[in-house]
Amino acid sequence: MTPFAIAGIQMHVDALHSNVEAMLHRVDILMARFPWTQMALFSELAPYGPLHRYAQPFPNEALQQFQDKARQHRLWLIPGSMFEKLEDGRVMNSSVVINPDGEIVATYNKMFPFRPYEEGIAAGTDFCIFDVPEVGRFGLSICYDIWFPETTRQLTSQGVEVLLHPVLTGTTDRDAELAIARATAAQFQCYVFDVNGLGAGGVGRSLVVDPTSLVLHQSAGQEDIFPIEVDLDMVRRQRETGMKGLGQVLKSFRDRDADFSVYDRDSGVDAYLKTLGPLQTPLQGSAAGLRSADPRTALGAAEDARRESFGRAAYRDNLAPFPIAAGETD
Repeated sequence: MTPFAIAGIQMHVDALHSNVEAMLHRVDILMARFPWTQMALFSELAPYGPLHRYAQPFPNEALQQFQDKARQHRLWLIPGSMFEKLEDGRVMNSSVVINPDGEIVATYNKMFPFRPYEEGIAAGTDFCIFDVPEVGRFGLSICYDIWFPETTRQLTSQGVEVLLHPVLTGTTDRDAELAIARATAAQFQCYVFDVNGLGAGGVGRSLVVDPTSLVLHQSAGQEDIFPIEVDLDMVRRQRETGMKGLGQVLKSFRDRDADFSVYDRDSGVDAYLKTLGPLQTPLQGSAAGLRSADPRTALGAAEDARRESFGRAAYRDNLAPFPIAAGETD
């Protein structure tokens, strides 16, 4: 057994005032109550909240305080994320990994900002993987990243055994996100620590899932500090013998016969995606994606785009035809 104790910290996040002191206080509470904890994870944008006008350059005073706190408690610490202002003026949603010596050993920039709502936030392109000596390999993704399984595929293909996933979800899609977290654990045979905030930081309901998709802990809608001891030998065993002795999904992917040309941007396989409209926030009364009321005389802009992209024959093959009365022709 290779045990390692990771604590999620679900706390209230203020949008207009710093939450840094409150976070440091909760680390002290965590270590007073559960001194066996070895790593702590906060939610997305916990230090300064969801408004990117509070973006600041890295390094900064808050990061130094977190580094000092990690050193004080000999703790691995991921203080959620915060908006980072780069020298070129861009803003990124960035997270750091701090080791028990108080050193920043990894930095991660969110790859998939929640567009179109997270407008003006630049996307990162580098993955975040780090090793805890004599324990195992960890990976970091932020909130919307998990909706794109390619991100976790890249991490687990490089040996990641625990996915650390700070989120800020205060919207009605939290149920879907929880389902994705469980599916991710099963698909990629890894632990998933999905930590949400409260108030301006989300609706809570943080989640810890093991590699069999079993929920080890589910928070409700109040503050919660939840240390969970994981067993990384179980991850390694399952990846060799399959989930419950069944699906060996990582090895099956490794030994695949298929190549996925959709990932070649020049293949043309994604032509359908190009027929979809722009990435923008829906407006009142939006008819995007809806067919016109008269299917024979006004197919609508979206359907016209599909016809043009696929050609009439391909169009008929890809969409169910509209009813045509006897004696009429297409």
